[in-house]
Order: sequence, then structure tokens, then C-alpha cells
Amino acid sequence: MKRVECGNRSLLLTDFYELTMAYGYWKNRIHEREAVFHLSFRKNPFHGGYSVACGLADAIDHLRYLSMDGAQCCYLQSLTGNDKQPLFEKDFLEYLRKMIFSCDVDAVPEGTIVFPNEPVLRVRGPILQAQILETALLSLIDSQSLIATKAARICLAAEGDPVIEFGLRHAQGIDGGMAATRAAYIGGCVATSNVLAGMRYDIPVKGTQAHSWIMAFETERKAFQAYAEAIPNGCVFLVDTYSTLDGVRNAAWTAQRLREQGYSAVGVRLDSGDLAYLSVEARKILDQAGCVDMAIIASNELDENIIASLKRQGVPIHVWCIGTKLVAAYDQPTLESVYKLGAIKKEDGTWRSCIKISEHLEKMSIPGILQVRRFQTGREFVGDMIYDETILKASEHTIVDPIDMTRTRLMPVNATVSDLLIPIFRKGKQVYQDAGIQTARRRVREQLQCFPQSIKQTLNPHEYPVGMELNLHRQRTNSLASVRKMNHHLSPKRFQRY
Repeated sequence: MKRVECGNRSLLLTDFYELTMAYGYWKNRIHEREAVFHLSFRKNPFHGGYSVACGLADAIDHLRYLSMDGAQCCYLQSLTGNDKQPLFEKDFLEYLRKMIFSCDVDAVPEGTIVFPNEPVLRVRGPILQAQILETALLSLIDSQSLIATKAARICLAAEGDPVIEFGLRHAQGIDGGMAATRAAYIGGCVATSNVLAGMRYDIPVKGTQAHSWIMAFETERKAFQAYAEAIPNGCVFLVDTYSTLDGVRNAAWTAQRLREQGYSAVGVRLDSGDLAYLSVEARKILDQAGCVDMAIIASNELDENIIASLKRQGVPIHVWCIGTKLVAAYDQPTLESVYKLGAIKKEDGTWRSCIKISEHLEKMSIPGILQVRRFQTGREFVGDMIYDETILKASEHTIVDPIDMTRTRLMPVNATVSDLLIPIFRKGKQVYQDAGIQTARRRVREQLQCFPQSIKQTLNPHEYPVGMELNLHRQRTNSLASVRKMNHHLSPKRFQRY
């Protein structure tokens, strides 16, 4: 079969069932009916107290150039059902080929601190279009938000020490590596080893050398000397190829020679062993050799928990290099975000709220056309209110926990408020001008400073108050009762086991 390049902006970048549902909408002549979908997530990752929204720039790029060409149309035409007949009518495929994106999209800016059940992105438009976007939007927002959150946690654990992302070689493919580097930088990393990402996103690039460089020379000291001669103005010595502390001594000797030539070595990198013990001993060796300005840089499967432990021990490590456990989100591979229908217009032009019911309360969706309002007193954020734009009463400040309706909270009446979802597209036209990666990175840092320390701690963080506005809670309760009444025709036999 001839290989066809589709590109990442293709309408085909979706799950197959999105296309079959789109076809179903078209066949039932409701494909142009207006609907609203929300992208959210159910739990903070890594057992943490917050998440960082990321990936919007790539989502915008995908939506701006969304299309399907003739070759892709032919591919869909070749798909058949169990009877070996085409699955899709030619007129439907021609509709897709000519379709022009016309949805409204609202989202939180990249770098915004967000919480479970809050819509991070909202799509409003023809149900066929809004439906078919689900897979790509989840993929683009989910992965980068996960990595940005991990990076923010690691950087907080480092307590201001520089954190460098070193993970390209262990990322989930090349595209995954590029996206992970971008998200890690937004989350707080100061640099990357990924040179292409450095050029594309204007991220500082840093690196040392591999063990192969040391092994290519007869002795470690000769290897360090050769490296210093090649790059005298950027020397970081990897010291654990043979014996870590002997390596530090050889690095110190080389640094002394560099100093005689008017250069300063940057530091030594510890990549194995007991980092607490080795960093203390390395610091003694360097200081005794007069290399008091040389930094101790640590790598080797680090994450926020290990870094926090080492910081509590008072280790003299100045820079942290994080690879696999950051770019692969080692302890949680997905944010498990969801994309749910919140409302659809009826034939008479009025909205019908839509709710998904589940055996698990945390999986029950929130109906309506949702927005998030953040309350702030002084410099501190004190709570978020999820509300339906069509039913909000200005005087309402009571929020109800989406999982436990007995938990309510009154938001401060005199608080400053801001709505998190802002316009990105209107009728398919981009109205939001992305301020760039540096602004998103700064937003993470500035917003984290406005949250209580208790929600930012690595272990057992407190829960930040997020709830449904009281009228939305009532609407959800009514929708739940209505759906159960219409769809659950339960006979007495079903309850006999109870």
C-alpha cells in the first residue's frame, strides 16, 4: 500500500469512533446543531495538590490548519464494514473535505494553575466539528499539562536551585520529546539538553559529556584535559566513570590548569552512587583545591521526592538534571483528562444540559455551559467556582463540592474575581494572540506564589477549594433525576440482592 503523509494537523488525527459518530450525526441531520464540550481532568497527578495547564499553543496550531485532503478522503472511502461495503457515503466524505472550522473555543492560558473538574478548554459549535476534535485536543493538552505539572513540582522541591531537563533520549518518541521539553520549561526548568527544542522555543541549552568521552582516552585525566582544551569556556566534568571521588580530584586538577589560562570550570556532575555522601566529599575536595566556585551538579533518576529528601539533608548540590522521570512522567503516564458534552441546542433554540452518570461519583460529569471564577483576597487565591454562564446569579458565592454535596463553602463577598476561560477562537477565527513561552513560564511562577504553601507540598497536600456554584449544583441534581427517570426503568427484581 502506498505510504501517505497525513501530518499532525489532519482531520484524521482522531480516534475512529469520532468519525463514526460524526457520520451518525450527519446521517441523522443534526450535524450542524450547536453543542458545547468541556475538557477537564478528575484528579491532580502525582498525588499532588495542583496542576499546570499547558499545550494550548499546539492545540491552537492544530485548529488553525485543520483539514482533510483528497488522499485522506480516499483512505476513508476504502474503509469497509462487516459486509465488505463502504462504511461512509461519498457525500459525507465530501462534506468533511470541504468543512471549514467554525467553532468558538475558550481556554485557560498556558501556565495557569488548575484543579480537578474545572474546564481547562471549552468548545462550542456544530456538534460534528466539536466531537471530532476530542482526541487531538485531549492528546495535546493532557501530555503537556502532565509534564509541566511534574516540572513545577520538581522545581519547587529544588527550592530555587536550577533544574535542567535532560530527557530527550528517554522521551516518548521525537514529537513527545519536543513537547516534553517545551512543557518542562514552562513548568520551571531553566534549560534543556534538547538542541532542536532550544532553537525552536528559545530555551537555553546545557550539557556535559557522556561516559564514552572519558572511555575514549587512556586515562580520565587526559579525557578531562582534552575536553578543557576543546571547550575551555563551558567545562562540566562527568566524574563517575571509574571512581567518583578520584574523578572529582582529576576535575579539580584540570580546573586549576584552566584557571592558569584565564578560564573557569563550571562544575562536576555526579551521575551515580550515594549523592548525599558523594556531594559532601566532592565539595571538600573542590574547596581544598581552591575551586570554590565550581558547582556540583546531580543527575541519575531524580524526581521531586529524591530532591526533597536530599535538600532536607543539606547537600551541597547546586544544579539538578532531570531526565526520564520528568519527560516520561514516570510515576503517572497520563493526566487522564476527559472531554464531555455539557449542553446541546434543541430544535426550538433552547439549550438542553447534558450529564453523564457513572457508578463512580467522580466520573459523573457537570452539565451546562461552564466557566471558572477564581476568588482572590489580597495576594492569595482562596477558591474557584465552576458556574454555568446561562444561570449564574451575581450575588451567589456558595460553592458545592462536585463529589460530596454536604461540603459547601461561602466565597468572600469582597474578594477580587477573575474568569479563567478566555476567548481563543470565535466562529473558527483565532482571536487570541499567544504571548509566548516566556509569559507562560512566568505565569506558573507568579500564580504558584498566590496559593497557600499547604497545597504545594510534595506529600499529603491540602485540598484547594473548588466547587460548583449553587445554582449549577441544583441544575446538576435536577438533570441527574431527570435522566434517571427517563432511562432507568428498573424492575423490583433488580433490587432483590440488596
